[in-house]
Amino acid sequence: MSTDPQTDTLDAIRAERLKKVAHLRERCGDPYPSVTERTHEVAQVRHTFADLEARGEALTIAGRVMAIREHGGSLFIDLFDGTGTLQGYLKRDRLEDRYAEFCALVDRGDFIELSGTPCTTKRGELSLLASGWRMLTKALLPLPTEHFGIKDEDERYRKRYLDILLDTDVTERIRRRSLFWNTARTFLLERGFIEVETPVLETLPGGAEARPFTTHHNALDIDVQLRISAGELWQKKLMVAGLPKTFELGRIFRNEGMSAEHAQDYTQLEFYEAYSDYRKGKGMVRDLYTTLATTVFGTTTFTTRGHTFNLADDWQEYDFAELMHAAYGFDPRDTDETTVRRAVTESGIPHDTTKPMTLERAVDTLWKKCRVRLAGPGYLTNVPVFLEPLAKRSSGDPRTVERFQVILAGSEVGKGFSELNDPIDQAARFARQDELRQRGDDEAQHADAAFVEALEYGMPPTFGFGVSERLYSFLEGVSLREGQLFPLMRPR
Repeated sequence: MSTDPQTDTLDAIRAERLKKVAHLRERCGDPYPSVTERTHEVAQVRHTFADLEARGEALTIAGRVMAIREHGGSLFIDLFDGTGTLQGYLKRDRLEDRYAEFCALVDRGDFIELSGTPCTTKRGELSLLASGWRMLTKALLPLPTEHFGIKDEDERYRKRYLDILLDTDVTERIRRRSLFWNTARTFLLERGFIEVETPVLETLPGGAEARPFTTHHNALDIDVQLRISAGELWQKKLMVAGLPKTFELGRIFRNEGMSAEHAQDYTQLEFYEAYSDYRKGKGMVRDLYTTLATTVFGTTTFTTRGHTFNLADDWQEYDFAELMHAAYGFDPRDTDETTVRRAVTESGIPHDTTKPMTLERAVDTLWKKCRVRLAGPGYLTNVPVFLEPLAKRSSGDPRTVERFQVILAGSEVGKGFSELNDPIDQAARFARQDELRQRGDDEAQHADAAFVEALEYGMPPTFGFGVSERLYSFLEGVSLREGQLFPLMRPR
């Protein structure tokens, strides 16, 4: 027997509504019919209301009952169909027995069909004067009160469908999210890029430094991994194949920690352009970001994570080597593991002690503390070769790579570089990644012999860029999880 008062209340409500379901089946037909006779969406009715009312046109709308108010011998209901809300006006003397049945059988949260003619009430409310109604879906559980909604974050994520239904801010966020990615897609299509789809299941997870999810492919009897990039190595093979401009917009998966900026699965955009480089790419990326900002949010100025930035401003150049030297007293282009480990210890930076403190990991750990001061917008450049296994070396300083990262609000929000197309250098970089893996760094990249072989056939100079939904969450001003529709939750 339940001892939770809330559970007991819900059980009682559900039991009562099941009785109504039985009554509906007996007297009114199926309470879950598959067909609706709806003639108009609510938005359509509201848009053409004056004409519909003038003609006295009979119509049928359908939607969820969001509120019921009784006044004398009449009921006023708010009917919501996803396109908008319209008031339903039910009069006892007009509906007779069907009025009593409505009072007895319909609850807030039910989906109904309402037929009638448009009318404007004495208070000026656009309404539908009902001539009939029909149950479309009988809800067995009550909606939370619209005023209070769901305040507990865990409960909101577990019942996201109710959060979306009751909070218009969340609904609009979903619409902006859709517009965000479709704007990015249109931006690239208008510039001659073609959209591609590359494998989600890989025998070697490539294109990034991250721990993958592993599963088993029964038909082939092999272990495979979910991809950790949006087809980076595959898209570069398409450059080898002669396709000069490609992009992919899709889901990637990383078996790592979760935070305001990190999730285990999220949407990422990656695009590649042959006969271009990271210098040319900077302007295109700036145009992409400002287009996303103005189209989706109507502004280029944002405040998030304690920083305010304007994407329409001149983007600054942040020199990685100079910033690290100023913060820690060493040049990351000419340093060793002992020096950087000591810097981590002296800085008191918390770090994962289960992972080996390699040169790469130590420098990255120090940089994460250093970057939080940078508001952006800007490009981070002059990064050492050992931090980027897939980027071309800088012609002016072979200790660094031709790479930039977009800096916004103290974080990296997008990365682009001149792609490494020297197969000999690429093989050597992969060999170093293998060393790191042997030392216990499970986020080091896998050596991909098939990719190196593709490079040996020749890949043109290429610019590549990737940005995840972290950018969307930053511009939206919410955590990554809050910006997702259904974030992953631990089962109860």
